[in-house]
Amino acid sequence: MSNRAVITTDQAPEAIGTYSQAVKVGNTVYLSGQIPLVPETMEVIAGDFEAQAVQVFENLKAVCEAAGGSMDEVVKVNLYLTDLANFATVNEVMARYFSKPYPARAAVQVAALPKGVEFEAEGVLVIGD
Repeated sequence: MSNRAVITTDQAPEAIGTYSQAVKVGNTVYLSGQIPLVPETMEVIAGDFEAQAVQVFENLKAVCEAAGGSMDEVVKVNLYLTDLANFATVNEVMARYFSKPYPARAAVQVAALPKGVEFEAEGVLVIGD
């Protein structure tokens, strides 16, 4: 019997490709990349980079909660930005969603992201050590 479960929630955008919102194996949850889509409309949120970053973290939070966890249990986050000039803004927004000790993290500038957005984030959640 497999201990693998697919996590889905309507509180985060549905997958726009061949992937699941998250996959749970044991007590580890692999969170797929989230872009700043509004779950109800599947449209990119209106506003500046900060608004996009907030929506991305709200989407990740919704998937964490659907998996039975919280943002405090995220152990690794990968950030993808089309412009590293937005790095300080990401740090400020991220501080609203995570508390110390912060998760491990990578931040990478990329040439482009789906739907022309400026930011995407994915992570790994470990529930109940």
